[in-house]
Amino acid sequence: MKKKSIFSIILAGALAITMSSCYGLGDATMNEMGGYGYMATYADYYYDGEEDWRYVEMNPAENYNTVTESPFINAATSPLSTFSANPNTAAYSNMRRIINSGNVPPAQSVRIEEYVNYFNYDYPTPQQGSPEPFSINAEVAVCPWNPDNLLAMVGIQGERLQSEQRVPNNVVFLIDVSGSMSSANRLPLVKESFLMLLDQLDENDRISIVTYAGSNKVLADSVKGSDRKSLEHIIKGLSAGGSTGGSAGITEAYALAHKNFIEGGNNRIILATDGDFNVGLSSVADIIPLVQEQKEKGVFITVLGYGMGNLNDHMLEEIAKQGSGNYAYIDTIEEAQKFLVDQFDSTMYVIAKDLKLQVEFNPAVVKEYRLIGYDNRRLNNEDFNDDKKDGGDIGAGFTVTAFYELVLHDGESNSSVDELIYQTAEFTGSSDYMNIKVRYKAPSGGESSLVQKTITEEFFTQNPSDNFKWASAVAEFGLILRNSDYKGNADINSVIERAENCRGDNYGLRSQFIELAKKYKQIIN
Repeated sequence: MKKKSIFSIILAGALAITMSSCYGLGDATMNEMGGYGYMATYADYYYDGEEDWRYVEMNPAENYNTVTESPFINAATSPLSTFSANPNTAAYSNMRRIINSGNVPPAQSVRIEEYVNYFNYDYPTPQQGSPEPFSINAEVAVCPWNPDNLLAMVGIQGERLQSEQRVPNNVVFLIDVSGSMSSANRLPLVKESFLMLLDQLDENDRISIVTYAGSNKVLADSVKGSDRKSLEHIIKGLSAGGSTGGSAGITEAYALAHKNFIEGGNNRIILATDGDFNVGLSSVADIIPLVQEQKEKGVFITVLGYGMGNLNDHMLEEIAKQGSGNYAYIDTIEEAQKFLVDQFDSTMYVIAKDLKLQVEFNPAVVKEYRLIGYDNRRLNNEDFNDDKKDGGDIGAGFTVTAFYELVLHDGESNSSVDELIYQTAEFTGSSDYMNIKVRYKAPSGGESSLVQKTITEEFFTQNPSDNFKWASAVAEFGLILRNSDYKGNADINSVIERAENCRGDNYGLRSQFIELAKKYKQIIN
């Protein structure tokens, strides 16, 4: 085994130098990423001497949460699947950054639902006069990477706000100006991002600015959004230096948000950082109780991640998740435009709080099922009706899409447990696939409401929609990147072909996805 490990390290160095030539990564770029050794921090390959090339994941610098994929589950013994909505998209743009640098993303950085939810879908919006702020949509078709199984798509479409529905914003810009934020893709990009956001705010909005490094400073306190000149002057004058006291900055930002609290308004902190906290409270366990307490008081938090090499993805994801907010990774000014301008309403205005889904499968039809993604969003079944248990917060116009792979009766079992002796597949009754329940709270409400939708055999189609084709292509790409145990016949060529047939027009993002898939194919070849 030692021989293989040594060979692995040598090969990684060779691949790094080769990739720097093939993908035009100059010395400055390579040095910024930590030297040629950085290439090996994402992916390493060695020949095991017996079977084939093996992929080894190595990533000592960036911090990702360790999660386990959902397995196939027996519908007769465990008919319920429960999870919370995930409004984040950071994993997708992080993947884009890694592939564009000529690397394979580490498996633990892949959150398939964030890849799928990065894109817009043409789901019907809620009918006028509907008591719910979202619609529930579903489609069932043959699974592209396993034709023996079915793939069920569940889509939630949030209502879009009319201009008269927008409430005043009380926003605190919380900006990390520590030394680790000095490179071009960090604080300079942060400044450009917030300048773009200023254009979306007006005299009805109040903006405060807090910076933190070794200590925190209040640079603006409840300034009108229309006073752009003074706010612009503050943002343009920011510079980086010192250690990172993130917890003190967050505490200061929450205090300012409460001081200027707008009843019935949108009270929110927007945190911009690489998450490299190293002064004061610096772990996920330290920070989370603080943001959990504050969200109960009506202040939400949006998290913008920046930088490469030391990105604390785990920390930033948890802050957003526990603080009733959303998390985006900003790798380019175009991503800032998408998240802060094009999707301003989705980012800023919550229409459904603590949204949770529970799917009950009909064991007469479905033998086994598997939720794809949402690996760190799974809930205990009893959590669904417990209003004290958090769900995801959905912004105006946002879509949430989830996939279940289904094994029907007479299909080959994927379960790792023995067939139950005292149950058979001879079920009678309904031919429904499943029943979907969605529980959510109003943005200012404390008691949840319940909505249900039954998915019958009529939802099956031999000609799936472009929504289905595109989302399933993105999900398949995620299975490949994760090297999932459940990827079946997933193939990068299939991903590219299906995506090219339904790219449509989505800010050019769909074309960009296809190019990323092609770049990945070049890297692995």
